[in-house]
Amino acid sequence: MKTRYTADNVRYRTMTTSELAGSFLISGLFGENEIVLEYCEIERAVVGSAVPVKGPLKLEAGKELAADYFCQRREVGVLNIGEAGKVTVDGAGYDMERLDCLYIGRGAKDILFESADASSPAKFYILSYPAHADFPTTHAKKADAEPVNLGSEKEANKRTIYKLIHPDGIKSCQLVMGFTVLEEGSVWNTMPAHTHERRTEVYMYFDVADGAIVLHLMGPADETRHIVVHDSDAVVSPMWSIHSGVGTGSYTFCWGMGGENQAFDDMDHISIDDLK
Repeated sequence: MKTRYTADNVRYRTMTTSELAGSFLISGLFGENEIVLEYCEIERAVVGSAVPVKGPLKLEAGKELAADYFCQRREVGVLNIGEAGKVTVDGAGYDMERLDCLYIGRGAKDILFESADASSPAKFYILSYPAHADFPTTHAKKADAEPVNLGSEKEANKRTIYKLIHPDGIKSCQLVMGFTVLEEGSVWNTMPAHTHERRTEVYMYFDVADGAIVLHLMGPADETRHIVVHDSDAVVSPMWSIHSGVGTGSYTFCWGMGGENQAFDDMDHISIDDLK
């Protein structure tokens, strides 16, 4: 597990492109036969992945968590962006098809990831936050999420939001998680932009075509920057930063939040006219 230190909104204004990426961009996820984890100082989030090929992979705490097991004081959201697989939690197996989600509650001790077919492995995205209450491990399929259709072709942002872990869906302590699918020909997400003063958010972009990129926009409204994002990269968004993006083609992204509350609409909206 790596430890990631980011920057505040003062140092941010003087950072170079490479310094911005080094602080906020998480690349190198979804390596085969390994669990990749990054421990972030922002909200104590852990961002990671598991791609089992040769056999099951076990989620371990590592010295960074100073815990006997990963979920001793944590909850975990898992989204499978690959082929069929299975997650086993304390002996209970959960078959995970593509875009299935699994919430793993505090106190779960043994967590194993495996693929149904080694030649077409599952790709498990992992997002974890500290938890101060117990909620049951719960499995949800894409069909279990109520889709929310937003945007338009005219604005190039026609998209569908799937909420999975949230107060009206899978219950959790502080984790909120889901994904957004942009339709063919649409490229913009989360514009007009907003911040979350009471939460931070992580975007993980996937289904980005070969040769395509997403420009992830971040920063305070009066001092925006962009980070070049490729397929399966993630960006950590602190409370003071917008989190938006525009691609050279359509894409999908998983969004996950942790912080003071779970209210999906607790946003500090920013007018397009105020962006600089």
